[in-house]
Amino acid sequence: MEKQKRQLFLGSLITLGIVYGDIGTSPLYVMKALLADLGSPQNLTRGYLIGCLSLVFWTLMLMTTIKYVLIALKADNHGEGGIFALYALVRHQKKWLIVPALIGGAALLADGTLTPAVTVTSAIEGLKGVAFGQNVPIASQNSVIIVTFVILLVLFLIQRFGTSLIGKGFGPVMFIWFSFLAIVGLINLASDPGMLVALSPHYGLKLLFSPENKVGIFILGSVFLATTGAEALYSDMGHVGKRNIYLTWPFVCTALILNYFGQGAYLSTHLAQIKAQTNFENPFYAVLSSDWYLFGVVLATLAAIIASQALITGSFTLVQEAVGLKLLPRMKVEHPSLSRGQIYISAVNWLLCLTTTIVLFYFKTSEHMEAAYGLAITLTMLMTTLLLFEYLRSKEKRISAVLVLSCFSVIELIFLAASLSKFMHGGYVTVFITLLILSLMFVWFFGNRLRERYADRSEMINLKDYKSMLQALAKDESEPLFTDNLIVLAKVKRDLSVKRELLYSILDKKPKRAKVYWFVTVNTTDEPYTNYYTVDMLGTRNIVNLQLYLGYKMNPSVNLYLYQIVSDLMQKDVIDEQPQKYTTVPGRIVGNFSVLAIQEVLSPDTRISVWMRLLISARIFIQNHSTTPVQWFGLETSEVHLEKVPLFLKKRSVPVIEQRVILNPKDIKRSTCE
Repeated sequence: MEKQKRQLFLGSLITLGIVYGDIGTSPLYVMKALLADLGSPQNLTRGYLIGCLSLVFWTLMLMTTIKYVLIALKADNHGEGGIFALYALVRHQKKWLIVPALIGGAALLADGTLTPAVTVTSAIEGLKGVAFGQNVPIASQNSVIIVTFVILLVLFLIQRFGTSLIGKGFGPVMFIWFSFLAIVGLINLASDPGMLVALSPHYGLKLLFSPENKVGIFILGSVFLATTGAEALYSDMGHVGKRNIYLTWPFVCTALILNYFGQGAYLSTHLAQIKAQTNFENPFYAVLSSDWYLFGVVLATLAAIIASQALITGSFTLVQEAVGLKLLPRMKVEHPSLSRGQIYISAVNWLLCLTTTIVLFYFKTSEHMEAAYGLAITLTMLMTTLLLFEYLRSKEKRISAVLVLSCFSVIELIFLAASLSKFMHGGYVTVFITLLILSLMFVWFFGNRLRERYADRSEMINLKDYKSMLQALAKDESEPLFTDNLIVLAKVKRDLSVKRELLYSILDKKPKRAKVYWFVTVNTTDEPYTNYYTVDMLGTRNIVNLQLYLGYKMNPSVNLYLYQIVSDLMQKDVIDEQPQKYTTVPGRIVGNFSVLAIQEVLSPDTRISVWMRLLISARIFIQNHSTTPVQWFGLETSEVHLEKVPLFLKKRSVPVIEQRVILNPKDIKRSTCE
């Protein structure tokens, strides 16, 4: 019993450190953004504050508690959550569901470039102008930007070494952070407990149409910032388990609400002083007494760093899932530690670093960044609602599906419209980043679909028809031995058909004699951690149709599995042993491996429309300039033979040239080129 309690406590602590970084740092900027909507401190009223708190409270209740905690967490794919896990559950129902999956995934990745910049900048701004003895280390906004840049750069630099060590401290720090939010909020709320009337939705709805609200319904763009990070409750479910989220969310939600209400109470009791100012002070820091101030800023900075770290590692996981579902090109995945959840994708890390740095130096202040923040996550939430609707329909929960779609889609469309109102003030940056990522996904996914649709069927041949020829080549000693095991990265279909160029390379170009021919197909399943294989020997002892079945979150390194499979087949006497005469390993019975990799080039004889040609050409270009199949499947240590082959899609008909027999040279007409 004691052990179970201890595991429960540790699980909850880890959940605080992994899941709630983004939503947990929202008190740093939400009330500040709502005050900025007023324009001038002279416009601030108690009614405005109560209305804002009501909107924030009900946004947290509806969008986070009800949608994600109570509904979305139940739509898990073998314990995994997130928009791509949800898409994997429903993708075979309707083809158009790829559209919300692509848009939502692209927007979520775009959000990952903004969160580190806005959260860390908001935290460091609390130190601007603060004196330490006789010195003021951060005297200007330029100093804030430099310090923020250094912190973020260090954060991106340490990713390649893994974060398991510092990750152990995330939970305790976030527990202290949320406790701090709750205590500070409670202390300030005690000065004006009447602010609790904001728990009624009446005041929030009233504010939307009140003259006190200078921006009308577009105030929801700032309100929505309170729920950014809600998607992490769903997407991080696989890391921490839904039970731990159910246990910790009430504590986190209470702390957030108390802090928001505490900020509102402070502003309400200091209306006269605030109206005498020319600019608003960040209310998060304003509520802190001088004794708590430095501690609060340091703690806020640590929480912001943890939020940034969560978004970075979350981006790694998201990209890994997208690659597994063939929504993004292959990217090399590294494992800095022995933990299965610890992954590192260098390309993603440095693209995030570059984009975050550009955002930081372009916007310069957290106030300007907030205009771009929130729009991306609104898109993701809307796309998640569409996928949830299809998921619930598939489970025969039609009434629940209609309620989810009608309720949340309306709310999220309003939030989206409100966020778009800030388009010219910085929202265009979010849209631009989202469109860049979406374009890459679109080209990769639909380019591949078109390629498969228009592939010339005459270019497909059956392995069975060439079985005897491959066996004869393996025994033909007049041909030099090319390798013991020839690994062909293929896509062998159920009817044993493969692309002609694969066998053309083995038999026609230069006969490649091998003891065993391995035709390896890697199949990605809808489940996250599938891990098994099947073998069809085609009635031989040296032609292997190997089908690997790996979940979309599994390491695709074929090299890890190949030696195990070879040993299994030898032990079962399915293939012959390959004793090595010259070796440093005594008793070695497995020979050397060579990999045959094919690089496609779109043939000029292809007859398709211009836009299709552009799309497929772009897809092939990305494929040839991203991680190669050899790198992706972990076969770099093997001998690799790369061969370029033309790709024919709807081949052009070649005109027949007429043959003429010349009897008399004088009959030849003089050429115009003479």
